[in-house]
Amino acid sequence: MKLSEMREKSTDELQSAIVEWKKQLFDCKMKLSTHKLENTALVSKTKRLIAQAKTVIKEKADCEQRA
Repeated sequence: MKLSEMREKSTDELQSAIVEWKKQLFDCKMKLSTHKLENTALVSKTKRLIAQAKTVIKEKADCEQRA
């Protein structure tokens, strides 16, 4: 998901996406520890998605406070 797509989504949608990505991150870490994960870049990509979504949520909260 691109950052521009994240900014269009609501906070609730982003929160549910974060939950899904955290589950995916857990699965990736488990597969990585058992040497069954073929694409190790998934771990960093998933972490980046979670961080970007949290940043967008914080930006939206800051905009609401200023308004």
